[in-house]
Amino acid sequence: MAERNDSMSDKAEDRRDSPRVPMRLKVRREDSSGDFEQHEGDLSLGGCAWQGAGWEQGTRVEVRFHLPILPDEVVAKGEVLHVAQGANGPAARVRFVDLPVESELAIARHLDEVQRGTVRS
Repeated sequence: MAERNDSMSDKAEDRRDSPRVPMRLKVRREDSSGDFEQHEGDLSLGGCAWQGAGWEQGTRVEVRFHLPILPDEVVAKGEVLHVAQGANGPAARVRFVDLPVESELAIARHLDEVQRGTVRS
């Protein structure tokens, strides 16, 4: 089964249908020309989460990450759904919005490969 980042877990998220897998994420506010902040977090089919940079609920963000099955980074727009104070600081949960079908399929394939233990490097 896929690894889970328990430091970012809460009861509502424990009931999810999609597994979460560890992922290095680059994040910044949507429509910003500023630098991306890098965070260790997790990825699921519908969104992602990370420790740090706890922006307020409703903030629109741009998230980038690399999947081994794609030559280029996935670029996803999202909305901060929840920010909680964890043991290591704020933890933000984001729901992807308007994710291209190709990106969604690539995420689904990556999650499946992680669960089966067949991830490419």
